[in-house]
Amino acid sequence: MEWVLAEALLKQTQDPRVLLRTLCRGEASAERVETLHFLLQRLENETARGVVDALPEAAREVAAGYLVPLLRGPRARPAGAPDSNPPARPRWRVLRAAGAALRSCARLAGGSSLAATLAEEVLRDLLAVGPAPGAEVGAEAAVEVLTAVGPCLRPREDGPLLERVAQAALSLALAGDGEAAALAAGQLLPELGRSGGAALWAVWGGLLAPGGPGRVGPQLLVLSALAERLLPAPGEREAGPDARRSVRFWAVVQAGLARAGDALTRKRARYLLRRAVEVSAEQAADCTCGSREGNGPSLFWWSENKKDELLKFWENYILILETLEGNQMHVIKPVLPKLNNLFEYAVSEENGRWLFHPSWHMCIYKRMFESENKILTKEGVSHFLEHYETKVLPFSPEFSEFIIGPLMDALSETSLYSRSPGQPIGSGSPLGLKLERFLVTYISLLPKELKSSFLFKFIQKMTSRHWCAVPILFLSKALASVPRCKALGPDGLLALRDVLQCTMITHQILLRGAAQCYLLQTAMNLVDVEKVSVSDISAFLMSLRQEESLGRGTSLWTELCDWLHVNESCFGRSSGCSPVGLQEKCSLNAYVKNLVQEYIKSSAWERESYWMPDWFEAKLVALMTLLAVDVDGMRNQDSEKQRTQSILRTFLDPLLDVLAKLGTNAYMPLPKTDRCLQLLVKLLHTCPVKGSSTEADEVFTLLQDLVVSTTESISKFLLRRLTMNELSSVSDLDCCHLYLQVLTELTDLHLKVGWKRGNPLWRVVSALEIASVQYLQDTDRAQELTQGRQIQRVVSMAALATVCGATDQELELQLDPLDAGPTERFLASLPLNQMLQKPHPEDQSSCFEESSSRGWGKIASQYIHDQWVCLSFLLKKYHSLIPASEGDLLEPILPAVQRPARTLRSALSALTVLPAEHVLPVFHCMKLLVPKLLASSESVCIEAFDMAWRIISLSNTQLIFWPNLKAFVRFVFDTEVLAVAAEIKGQAYFKIKEIVYKMIELSAIKTGVFNTLITYCCQSWVATASDVSQGSLSNAGNYSELVFEACVFGTVFRRDQRLIQDVQTFIENFGHNCAANVVTENTQREDHYVRICAVKFLCLLDGTNMSHKLFMEDLAIKLLHKDELVSTSTTRYYVNSQQHRVKNRIWQILLLLSPRFDQNFLSRIIDKIFQAGFINNQASIKYYIEWIIILILHKFPQFLPKFWSYFSYGEENLKTSICTFLSVLPHLDIIIQNVPEKKHILKQALVTVLQWGFSHNFSVRLYALVALKKIWGMCKTLQVEELDALTSVIEFSLNQVENVHGAGNARKNWQRIQDHFFFAAFHPLKDYCLETIFYILPRLSGLVEDEWISTDKFARFTDIPSHTGCLCSSSPTRLHQLKPGDWAQQDAGFNLGETANQSEWADVQKKIIPWKDNVPDLDLELEFQDRAAKLGKSINRLIVVASLIDKPTNLGGLCRTCEVFGASVLVVGNLQCVHNKQFQHLSVSAEQWLPLVEVKPPELMDYLQQKKVEGYTVIGVEQTARSAALTQYCFPEKSLLLLGNEREGIPANLIQQLDICVEIPQQGIIRSLNVHVSGALLIWEYTRQQLCGQGGTPA
Repeated sequence: MEWVLAEALLKQTQDPRVLLRTLCRGEASAERVETLHFLLQRLENETARGVVDALPEAAREVAAGYLVPLLRGPRARPAGAPDSNPPARPRWRVLRAAGAALRSCARLAGGSSLAATLAEEVLRDLLAVGPAPGAEVGAEAAVEVLTAVGPCLRPREDGPLLERVAQAALSLALAGDGEAAALAAGQLLPELGRSGGAALWAVWGGLLAPGGPGRVGPQLLVLSALAERLLPAPGEREAGPDARRSVRFWAVVQAGLARAGDALTRKRARYLLRRAVEVSAEQAADCTCGSREGNGPSLFWWSENKKDELLKFWENYILILETLEGNQMHVIKPVLPKLNNLFEYAVSEENGRWLFHPSWHMCIYKRMFESENKILTKEGVSHFLEHYETKVLPFSPEFSEFIIGPLMDALSETSLYSRSPGQPIGSGSPLGLKLERFLVTYISLLPKELKSSFLFKFIQKMTSRHWCAVPILFLSKALASVPRCKALGPDGLLALRDVLQCTMITHQILLRGAAQCYLLQTAMNLVDVEKVSVSDISAFLMSLRQEESLGRGTSLWTELCDWLHVNESCFGRSSGCSPVGLQEKCSLNAYVKNLVQEYIKSSAWERESYWMPDWFEAKLVALMTLLAVDVDGMRNQDSEKQRTQSILRTFLDPLLDVLAKLGTNAYMPLPKTDRCLQLLVKLLHTCPVKGSSTEADEVFTLLQDLVVSTTESISKFLLRRLTMNELSSVSDLDCCHLYLQVLTELTDLHLKVGWKRGNPLWRVVSALEIASVQYLQDTDRAQELTQGRQIQRVVSMAALATVCGATDQELELQLDPLDAGPTERFLASLPLNQMLQKPHPEDQSSCFEESSSRGWGKIASQYIHDQWVCLSFLLKKYHSLIPASEGDLLEPILPAVQRPARTLRSALSALTVLPAEHVLPVFHCMKLLVPKLLASSESVCIEAFDMAWRIISLSNTQLIFWPNLKAFVRFVFDTEVLAVAAEIKGQAYFKIKEIVYKMIELSAIKTGVFNTLITYCCQSWVATASDVSQGSLSNAGNYSELVFEACVFGTVFRRDQRLIQDVQTFIENFGHNCAANVVTENTQREDHYVRICAVKFLCLLDGTNMSHKLFMEDLAIKLLHKDELVSTSTTRYYVNSQQHRVKNRIWQILLLLSPRFDQNFLSRIIDKIFQAGFINNQASIKYYIEWIIILILHKFPQFLPKFWSYFSYGEENLKTSICTFLSVLPHLDIIIQNVPEKKHILKQALVTVLQWGFSHNFSVRLYALVALKKIWGMCKTLQVEELDALTSVIEFSLNQVENVHGAGNARKNWQRIQDHFFFAAFHPLKDYCLETIFYILPRLSGLVEDEWISTDKFARFTDIPSHTGCLCSSSPTRLHQLKPGDWAQQDAGFNLGETANQSEWADVQKKIIPWKDNVPDLDLELEFQDRAAKLGKSINRLIVVASLIDKPTNLGGLCRTCEVFGASVLVVGNLQCVHNKQFQHLSVSAEQWLPLVEVKPPELMDYLQQKKVEGYTVIGVEQTARSAALTQYCFPEKSLLLLGNEREGIPANLIQQLDICVEIPQQGIIRSLNVHVSGALLIWEYTRQQLCGQGGTPA
């Protein structure tokens, strides 16, 4: 419109100058400025033809007076212009038009003076632009002006100006992210570059300047814009810069190629690489770029002699990079073999050196590692590790940097360590194994002088981030596998200590324990013992948690002792050794001896201000002492016991000396005494051998003897400290805890060696009990207590609780169990939940009061906790005296025992004030009280249940939650509680069931909750009847829901949860070879153990026992009802879904119980079992149903008539479900094994099978033929003469199917169904065992590995005894040797298996983003004949195959497109899709007018081959390395279009069957189109070409 206006104005005006002045007045709108631009352009054309006189003066006036001020903004408004600016939105139009007009003005003005003047002025403005508001707009304007006048500057005369403009533009382009930076890079710099000379060199120099801007994106933007000027043209010799020779240029390109999250930057880098290769090939001249290191391989080089090899290398390289843009594994995997070829090209076979710089390969791997697709990341890491292991590559520093950098960053992703599909649970991570082999290979090949630095950096990298449990475990395991070498010094050992700290973050105790084991092995393998001291080693060992990894007696402990023994003489001088009398290097014994001596000493500052010593030193001394003793025993294996005793006494003499004097030396410094007691505790904790009996351990026996010899002295000291008011401050409570811990250890020790009434410890315990009770009684009568007396009261109660705990363990300590002594009476009358008063200081001026009051709440809660510990002991001792109701007892002797209701209410009050870590003794009391009170005080008991559950559900600490949960289960699900609740059927009964379901719900969050419940209940039900086969199961019957839920229990875990469980199983499978398995408790919290517990419990039931029989029948009915509910549920039901798993578990249990059902019960449920066969079940469930039917018919042939009746259920209802019943008949020999008259049954079976052999359904016919073959064989064996008339027909049918010709699916499927395990290897009677039911059958039927329960797990679960009856645990047949694979599923995966074996496809998918391709404009008019004349007829011979497409919306849209353009047929994977509402919404009835054919994906290969024979050209709609552009391809008349899957495209095996692949040229960043859109474009292009051919125009 503006151009028309300019023409009209020019025709009406005689003097253009007047017109220019007129346009320069008024509002500077976009339309006005654009009109001015067109007018100047027209005047420029007229001037060039000499039509109009020169207008230099007018052009200068317009430029200087109007355009430049307009571009520069409000600071210099044009004369006469109103005081307003264009809105921000159309501002860019004004700037563009003004810039173009300014360029015309510069040309009209003639010469370069105007351009130079304007450039100088605007350049000053550009350099003066700062970060002030509006600066971006000012920069844009300056760039527009410079872009306009730049081409008018003369390269030689204006060279310095051009150079300054170029430098300013480059700085702007590299520094900014806004529009001005983009304009500078995209417009100004290319314009300046075209002028060449100083401006181009200035830009090039700025890009290469060391220490310059390091932003890869802007740099590549500039380089891409100047690519044609920075790369030489063909035949050009040294006219300008040659980017190919610049190291900096290639460094920027490589950084861009691997840049994550920026597709445009990667695209620019690929473009520059491609252009450099193209230019090098066109130049036909050698070219070399330097190396980063100066002496390594070149970053880029070209040799005309090796042109073909170089082109092949770079073609494959760019192909891989472009394919990686797709982020789809099915596209990328076939291309990966080309990456192997890159390595072959890159390494010289002659001298084994790099021909191409290895950083090029690292770019590809880095791109894969940083992909958003974690599957691609995993594939990239696996490929890197595998390739380096199998192919020895020359050493390169870049490789080491890459391993420590991007590779380790990628390895931190937990999901990479998942199992491969089909890999058994616990078999370990394939990636972890590859990492292990890679690290061993790489470090073995490293030069000796580089191993140390590489390993140190590798370990340091492990400390640089927060690692999850799985990655740190496998990295540690890989390090532990490195062959021994002297690589790490003190710094390396310190770095390993830091890694150990990283392992402590995870909550998975077993995994972090295993990681600690591997890190210790790493230290033993890699530490240079000559550079570290024994003190350094001991500090490192202290970073390990002995309760998780380094336990005495484990294989790791033995390995450590052996390592210390071998290297003892090699360690450096220990800083802990005294220089007197020692050699330069300190032996282990000398170090330990000195360590103990220094530990026993107490410094002066400790005596002045005493605080409780830190336990760290005691732990260190105990650990090193026991290590030294065991190392000495290893050194003197043939020595006698006296040697061990001697060395132990040598080390511990200072300790024993102090302990022996504790009772008599009242002036011994307390720091010294407490440190010695700490060491004693740590020795007793560390010394026992883990995982075996300590009786045979000589060291532990000797240590016990030494400690027992000092018992009297220690016990006297403890008595004095605990009872003589010496503990009076808050800090003294730590000492109290220590003393009571020592007392507990001594009590346990004496219980092991044998308790005697005259034992001095017994006297101390009695005295401590009396003194504690006396002090508590005295302080009860006091009105106000000072702080010191309050603390002593806490000490007395804690001591009394310890005494009660010890007395509870040893009956000898109880003077008269039936007599209530003073202590018992005091405890029974103790005011429960009595709170401690606020402390009152003895000295009001004491500044200690503030600190002593801190944490008083914890002290008070501990005090209440100790009260309930004592009460728990009392209730347990006098359990028989607890009445069912309080009655009218006026003065009870033991109020707390004989007033149980009041005590229970006090327990509820205690739960309201106690923290979760202190409620255990309250739960123990509830366990004793609730069974007595449930019948009389049900409401209080229910309140106890609710409050206790609330505490459990709110506990979030692992160390608190699990002990509390076990105590909760023990008192709520106590056998007596369950029995009473079931008897009265009150609210408590339903509350207990409510808690059951709450616990099941909680199990989804905390794995193992339900395990605790079901294990305890089953154990108690087994224990209540000493002989289960004879006992009663009334409790289990009343709570059969619990067993029922256990039978079907199991959640579908997230991938990360499954991975953790897999890795834990992997570690557990190492057994004693991994010390973490020995020292950590196997909690058996996996969901499998819930079902294992239920199964083992059910195996103990006896079908001849009436209570057992009723329980099993009730459970079976519940299971069948659950199966019906799941089958009729609207929830989606697919393979391995939660519904599938539940049904699978139901039928497993029914199969387990079915042999123990009698005929009467089976007659009630047999119809439900048969009807279950008609449901559309998954394969695994079908097998269980068929197996149950076989076993029932084998045991009770009386049900055969009912079985035959179900073959006449109605064909419409049966459909393919009849295959379930036909699958039973091949096992007819087992069914009629015990039937005397077999001929009648065989005849009935034969008639039935022949009837179904004529079914229209192919699968039904196959099953019928298998049954026919087996039954006919039995008939011939038994010589059934009545069936002779059928001999010829049956023999002919069987021969025909055996000898079917051709290589189609029919012959393959017949062979496969005969080889199927259920017909070829499975024996219903011999294979009836736990292994087949719970492991083999789920594995063979394609269930996910989570559902496989191995016999090892049944054996490991020992909480329930194993059944010794007829149900064996392992299968005696060859069934367990078979591999998974259902005959009906093999066709689908047959060709995919072949795909995996191909090393490199001839043609592969390649998701390309073209740089310069343009789609030509095709504006043709399409005219169709009358629609009515074409209904039901096709106008072309195009076949569209959409069998791989899943989404109904895409299929519906394609159907509509095919009908509109007259395709001959649309092929779909399933004709049922036309009934889908989404399909119909998109197709708008097109399916009624278009022929549809069903070809399932497994049948596509045969279908394509058939169409090829018919003369069709098979065309794939896919981007591949050899695909043709749609704009260049001419469609044959007989064309078949194969469309790919929405996500995966066309499978690699089908790509090889295509005649050609056609791709749609693209201009954008998004790599692909929707499959319906792609198909529509190709269908239209085919139609257009055919129509053009009909009209006489060549296509």
